[in-house]
Amino acid sequence: MTIRVVVADDQALVRAGFGVLVNSAHDLEVVGEASNGEEALAVVLATQPDVVMLDVRMPVMDGLEAARRISASTSGSATKILMLTTFDLDEYVFEALRAGASGFLLKDTPPEDLLNALRVIASGEALLAPSVTRRLIAEFASRPNTTSVASTDALEELTEREREVMIAVAQGLSNAEIAESLHMSVATVKTHVSRILTKTYTRDRTQLVVLAYQSGLVTAT
Repeated sequence: MTIRVVVADDQALVRAGFGVLVNSAHDLEVVGEASNGEEALAVVLATQPDVVMLDVRMPVMDGLEAARRISASTSGSATKILMLTTFDLDEYVFEALRAGASGFLLKDTPPEDLLNALRVIASGEALLAPSVTRRLIAEFASRPNTTSVASTDALEELTEREREVMIAVAQGLSNAEIAESLHMSVATVKTHVSRILTKTYTRDRTQLVVLAYQSGLVTAT
């Protein structure tokens, strides 16, 4: 199945470069481009891609605001969001997570890693740049006045096995790694993750990680 991608960046050359790179992959296709956040929102709602690549800093409407509106939109909520920036700043990470992003990468990420990031995010898993550690997520989650992505009361609805899977997700394990550590099939892990997302009213694995820290289910080490 081809993963449909929208590229949003205010620099034409950068946007074109990303477009060529994405289209070079046999399983990826650019279905729209935008030069600012406002255009990105319109293009996403019109094309309903699997993933939108959003530059953090763009004119008219920045990538973070575009991400918030895409996440809040009924027709755009199924689109996964990959934030891209040249700045490795904690605040951008916090805001990107709060805005509903499923991934956060620096623009100097190697081309193959970027393509793999699109595949990972499209499959429903979370992805952060190597320099963006779980410590940052934990710090974000423990900040005062941070609105929880879901009610921590929802955790009471989880079975013991689902709690084990959620902890593993928060620890950064992939479905395959979770399957191996908990002695179950990858398909079973996917089923558990899907049920956890539904029960906790979370959008994706990134929000699950944030919720795990916010609730105290997982603590920073």
